[in-house]
Formats: sequence, C-alpha cells, structure tokens
Amino acid sequence: MRERLCSKVACAREAVTTLTYDYGDQMAVVGPLGGAGAPHAHDLCAIHTDRMSFPKGWTVVRHETLRV
Repeated sequence: MRERLCSKVACAREAVTTLTYDYGDQMAVVGPLGGAGAPHAHDLCAIHTDRMSFPKGWTVVRHETLRV
C-alpha cells in the first residue's frame, strides 16, 4: 500500500493526521488518518500538525490515539 503524503505544498513527508474543517460551526478537527479521498480533509505530517494554527474564536478538537 502506498503511503499517504502531507497535503502541504512541497512537503514530501508521510502523513500522520487528518485535518477537517467545519466552516459553518467554526470548528477544526485533527485526528488519526481518516479514510482516503474525503473531499474536505487534509492529511498532515507530524511537523505540520504541530505547527497548525486556527482562526481566533474557532473550536479545535484533537483526537489522539492511545499508546499502550
């Protein structure tokens, strides 16, 4: 299976999270890689996930996987 790459321009790192926006509710959700091909989802590498910023007043939900 081919690895998924970060959606950021000129980034060739492997994606580790998926970012989705809900503009109507002013909400962003960052979580584990979602299903491939979602039209409003953006796959991000670890570096771009850590650097993400969101508009002031937006709700940000971060789903993280548990490590055992």
